[in-house]
Amino acid sequence: MAEFVIKMADERGRVVEQTESGHTATEIRDRFVQQGFLVYWVKPRGLLSTRELRLVAPKIKLDQFVVFNQQFVTLVHAGLPIVQALDLLSKRQRNEYFKSLLENVRDRVKGGELLSAAFEAQGAFPKIYSTTILAGEKSGNLEEVLTRYLSFQRLTLTFRKKLLASLIYPAVLVVGVIALMTMLVTYVVPQFASLYKDLNEPLPQITQFTIAMSLKAKTYLPLIIVLVIVAVIGLRRWAKTPKGGETVDRFKLGMPVFGSIWLRYQVAMFTRMLSTLLSGGLPLMQALETAGQSMQSRLMNLGIEHAKQGVREGRSLHETLEETKFIPDLAIEMVEVGESTGALPAMLTSVSEFYEEDVQNAMSAAMALIEPVILIFMGVVVGFILISLYLPIFSIGANGMH
Repeated sequence: MAEFVIKMADERGRVVEQTESGHTATEIRDRFVQQGFLVYWVKPRGLLSTRELRLVAPKIKLDQFVVFNQQFVTLVHAGLPIVQALDLLSKRQRNEYFKSLLENVRDRVKGGELLSAAFEAQGAFPKIYSTTILAGEKSGNLEEVLTRYLSFQRLTLTFRKKLLASLIYPAVLVVGVIALMTMLVTYVVPQFASLYKDLNEPLPQITQFTIAMSLKAKTYLPLIIVLVIVAVIGLRRWAKTPKGGETVDRFKLGMPVFGSIWLRYQVAMFTRMLSTLLSGGLPLMQALETAGQSMQSRLMNLGIEHAKQGVREGRSLHETLEETKFIPDLAIEMVEVGESTGALPAMLTSVSEFYEEDVQNAMSAAMALIEPVILIFMGVVVGFILISLYLPIFSIGANGMH
């Protein structure tokens, strides 16, 4: 017999993780399902945890995952067995990494493992995906929950594409400013400095300042680039730690204009996920846990964890969310209405739709203000450099005329 680690929830919603002995993971899963437990996953002891797998495994591109699920839902609807559908889709997959994951899922399912557990074991798929499939397996309506998750994916992909589209022009402007400044500092200014050195004429203070700063920048440019790269890598790693992630989130939240947009974006993603999970038949406790684990924001994760604890104690969801202090009042009020009318999933969908549209409008307005600011900044800097460089030529020309 081998040892396996099992994660499950009892009828009160209390989540536990413990080690059990058995011949196979399926045997242990069936044993606890028959006892009334809700089993999240079972895996051999000693393997990487799901969280660790997510940290080391490459991510599947969202648009690629959407296409896979479209094809998967179509095959399931056509009546193909799960194993045969996975086999067909894995053979048609061009991405070798994605193909290897699907083949592993197919082999696990063929060996008797649940489809949700097989996807969960890969560590590369969203937590919400395997949990949604688990809900479909529990209810016996896998096709419906897959269709609902596919709708969630499409909406998420469309939302992200719209946000990225609004950032393209400002990003191009920023890159243009950096390229122009680099060219001026590394090539144009040194050429003028060499020219004025040969002329041996006194230079205005503004020209001396520009040349001195440019030559220093050129000298230290490689070091500056290395320091920036090291700082970015260090910041990204630090942001993945609990304390670092919370600090970065608070910084984002405190940014003028964009802090509010970032918060509304997180609320839209959370409510969309929670609505999808609840509509799939998951209990509120499990839906909150999955939505919290799927959020990239550390602050939002902590807030959802607090809400989960409050719901476990018998309190309403809107009360516990209100105590987090950063969920907008409008979202709290709409959740309260959904709870009181028994239509929480539908109301959560309305909340997500409202904030998705709100974020798109706010981003468009912010970008409309930022673009002129970038252009003005570029014009002022370039104008200052050009005037300071050509001022001695004008002076020399004026003196020659006299």
